[in-house]
Parts: sequence; C-alpha cells; structure tokens
Amino acid sequence: MVKKRIGSTLFLLCVFVVLYLPIFYLMFYSFNKAGNMTHFTGFTFDWYKEVFSDKRLIAIVVDTVIVALLSSLLSTVLGVFGALAIYLTKGRHYKNMLLSLNNILMVSPDVIIGASFLILFTLLGIKLGFISVLLAHIAFSVPIVVLMVLPKLQEMSPTLIDAARDLGAKRLDVLLKVVIPFITPGIFAGFFMALTYSLDDFAVTFFVTGNGFSTLSVEIYSRARQGISMSVNALSTLIFLITLAIVLVYYFSTRGMGKVKQLSGGEDA
Repeated sequence: MVKKRIGSTLFLLCVFVVLYLPIFYLMFYSFNKAGNMTHFTGFTFDWYKEVFSDKRLIAIVVDTVIVALLSSLLSTVLGVFGALAIYLTKGRHYKNMLLSLNNILMVSPDVIIGASFLILFTLLGIKLGFISVLLAHIAFSVPIVVLMVLPKLQEMSPTLIDAARDLGAKRLDVLLKVVIPFITPGIFAGFFMALTYSLDDFAVTFFVTGNGFSTLSVEIYSRARQGISMSVNALSTLIFLITLAIVLVYYFSTRGMGKVKQLSGGEDA
C-alpha cells in the first residue's frame, strides 16, 4: 500500500510538472528585461506596462469579458432548464438520448464545432463579430452547465418535491423555493466552468470572429505568429492569473456553502 501511494504521488507530481512547468517558464520570462526567452538579464515590469498602455488590447479585454459574462449567464439559465428537462424525462431511453445529444458538443473536436458554426452563421446571414462569438460561446457552454447541474438534481430526493406539493406549493414555488436552492452549488459550478471555457476558448472563436472583433485568445495567437514578444508572455500570464482567481473564488465559495449547510444541519439536529 505504501509503495502504491508513493508511486501514485510521483505520477501525479510528474503530471503537474508537465502541465505547469511551461506556464511558469512563460511567466518567468514575462519579467525579462532582455525581451527574449533565452537569457534572463534583469527584472522589469515594462512588458506589463506595454500591455496596459495598448488601447486596442484593452478594448479586446473588455469585449472578451463581456462575451464571457453574457455567455456564462445565458448558458447557465439554458443549462439549468436543460438539466431539468433531462431529469424530468420519464423514459430511460429518451433520457439517455437527450444526455447523449447534450454531450455531443463536449466530445466533438473544436475545429469541427467552429467550422459548423461558421457554415451555420453564413447560411443564416449572421455577420461574424460580437453576436456570432456570443452565440457560439453560449452553444458550447450549455452542455457544460447541464453536466454540472444534473448530478445535483439526481442527488435531490423526490420526497422534497412531493412534500412541497402536499403543502400546496405551486410548480413555480417548487422550482424557486425547493429545487433551485438545492442545486445552487451545481449552478455556480456550471457558471464558473462556462466562464473559464469562454475566456480560454480559441478554436471555435477563431472560426466565428470577424468585422474587427477579436478576443484575447485570438489576439494572442495573431501576435505570437508575428514573433516572440514578452508582451505576449505578459498578456498570457494575466489571463492565467485571472482564470486561476476564478477557480479559487469558485472553490472557496462552494467550500463556504458546504460549511453553512453543515452548521445548519447541526443546528436542526
């Protein structure tokens, strides 16, 4: 047992090194005064100052945040109703079919999804830009929210709904006062997952952006193609830190909610 634990710990450590070492390497050289990734000659914040002084880049950051927030909010609403529809479906075969259809966007390659949206928007006459990016982000975020909310619904005891109905609660009251409070952790999880996916997405966004509209991921790609610049490193570092902050906020918020539930359960007992 001890050897197995040591082996699993070493394997997990190797995985984390492979995943995070390139990121930390990039972050380290974002402070390099020399402006390259070969020799570190001194510590500087000049590349970060260059990022914040770029008005076009600031506008792209604002657009990216707006798209991420709007798509996350709308996909969370749609995802909650989608999870409820799957949960309330009676037949097992129909429920499995709906769940499989929901998972198609999760398992399909991003290139195929992006190309499909490009063809769809072209056929519908939707101009590529803010609206096309927003619709695409909502579409691939909804399945994520469904997968976050559905397990919480399955954990909920049907007797809660039956008890509420026996006490005279209407369907809307059951939804707002019984179901939604119970699945709130799943809703928060879905929202934050959709937010991080939207902020980080490149492949789908690359296909559906246009008319002068761009997001951070697409902008970083276009700048990186022009040559290695430490401003790209600085921008990538900021995106990583923002994403990390979102994950930490979600972690501590769900942890706090769990402690509140434990305390309330102890008081009730």
